[in-house]
Amino acid sequence: MLDIIPTLLLATGVVFLVLLVVLNKTLYKPLLDFMENRDKSIAKDLEGADKNSSDILIYKQEAEKIIVDAKKEANQIKELALQSTRDSILQKIESKKSELEEEHNKFAKELKSQRDELKATLLEKMPLLQDSVSLKISQI
Repeated sequence: MLDIIPTLLLATGVVFLVLLVVLNKTLYKPLLDFMENRDKSIAKDLEGADKNSSDILIYKQEAEKIIVDAKKEANQIKELALQSTRDSILQKIESKKSELEEEHNKFAKELKSQRDELKATLLEKMPLLQDSVSLKISQI
């Protein structure tokens, strides 16, 4: 029933081997090369992505440091402005105090001189006042 023809078996083996060689050269080798190149490209892209991630982290840290330094500098500028404003206000207060004290001293001197003048005037008019009081008392 089953007859094995050796020439046909040999021809089939040869055709199979030739088919393997042709397929290997035309299909499998280019496909394997393409897959290998794709794997290399993916590995390279992953390496680039990792490098970009580390660069991003470095830039983020640098940006945070710049922000912290800027905040410190802004606080220093703010403190200097507040201090200069305080100094200016204190200087104005001191000048106003000295001005008011000078005016007070001037007023006190003027008041003292007016008191002295009034006292002198009253002492001058004391005899007249006594005469007028004694005249009034005598009329009563």
